[in-house]
Amino acid sequence: MVDLQDPGRDLENLVLPEAGRLAETDDPWEPYRLLDPSYELVRPVAVYFADLQAAGTPATTIRSFGMDLLRWYRFLWVLEVEWNRATRAEARDFMRWMQIADKPTRVHWRLRGKETAGVVPAAKLARPEPGTPNPVTGKRTPGKKYAASTRAHSETVLRMFYDFHLDQGTGPIINPFPLDRSRRAGRANAHHNPLDIFAKERKGRYRPTVPKRIPRRIPEGKFNELFAALKYNRDRALLAFWVSTGARAEELLTARQADANPGEQLAAVVRKGSREIQRLPASPDAFVWLRLYQEEARRDGIPRGRHLPLWWTLRRPWRPLNYHAARAMLNRANGLWGANWSLHDLRHTASYCMARDPELPLTDVQWGLGHRLITTTQIYLPSSEDEVITSVLAHHARQARKRENPQPQPVAPGYDPASLTNLFGRPVS
Repeated sequence: MVDLQDPGRDLENLVLPEAGRLAETDDPWEPYRLLDPSYELVRPVAVYFADLQAAGTPATTIRSFGMDLLRWYRFLWVLEVEWNRATRAEARDFMRWMQIADKPTRVHWRLRGKETAGVVPAAKLARPEPGTPNPVTGKRTPGKKYAASTRAHSETVLRMFYDFHLDQGTGPIINPFPLDRSRRAGRANAHHNPLDIFAKERKGRYRPTVPKRIPRRIPEGKFNELFAALKYNRDRALLAFWVSTGARAEELLTARQADANPGEQLAAVVRKGSREIQRLPASPDAFVWLRLYQEEARRDGIPRGRHLPLWWTLRRPWRPLNYHAARAMLNRANGLWGANWSLHDLRHTASYCMARDPELPLTDVQWGLGHRLITTTQIYLPSSEDEVITSVLAHHARQARKRENPQPQPVAPGYDPASLTNLFGRPVS
């Protein structure tokens, strides 16, 4: 008898508990560990993380994969299904749940145990409604539902996870996250003609369509407001380097003190993908702010050394500045103007400025941004959203002026304007 796997599971009332956690360690051999509700190591994930690390996957990517796996394991723990007993019915219901259900609300550790007493901080009440556009930047705040990009990333990670264990012979004999039906016969673009471009073929059956987003840059006036809201020379130097080099946030934050070369106006960073050291040109202002920060750091006693980190916290105990602290710094500046710019928007801003410079070859921009394909760099050639809005508003203003002051139509060739004036009783041009 065929099991039709009737979708009778109550997904509407399913709530994922905060069971288990993804723990960060200081061990370079195992940067992240997935723990179950009993805080025991989840060994199938640990083996998969080791395989990813052997393939040269950065620790930040392993963390991203771990968050998706933690969500999947919590789903299985609620259903009381073992990871290697999961079928396509569980995978199907998991993707349905991510599409329709609200994201679980994580309670801050300071407020745990106080929700029933009605204790709500005032800052919570002032936050914008989820999913609404920011009045300053136009960027939407995170919505209540899982974004399509999050669902697509989860589907890809889980399909790769089960593919790995399928090859090892340690998982189910059928991947719960199947390929699309059109790809059952083989890999994508199996019979591709080298003279043609690659066709976009759907990969996973449950993978959603991710809308293509236009990169958002910070307009010059808004950037000046953001820069003026910063309190410390360290923060001003960071923003100046990000917006002039186009480096990723993590690439610049991991720079050493010897990587800044004011004499040649270069800053060396380790690229995210290739892990190669690349020297990037920076603006003179960036090195001015860097020098001011270094003088303050020397006076305050921040550790100095060519091989020590370049960016440090401003309070004791001295610690290297990480991504989360840098994002908090930007969020504080955002709060003064009610904006929600991100650190990656600074890279978009630099990319737009360089790509739209007619005297700077696009291949040079590609090299500076570290793009593998020039097609990735070409997304910065069209006008950004704020430029399009300004241009269209100017069009509407011109149309309004034409309606208020209509211009007479010119006389067609062959007609005498004096004769038409006598005929209509008014000058005709």
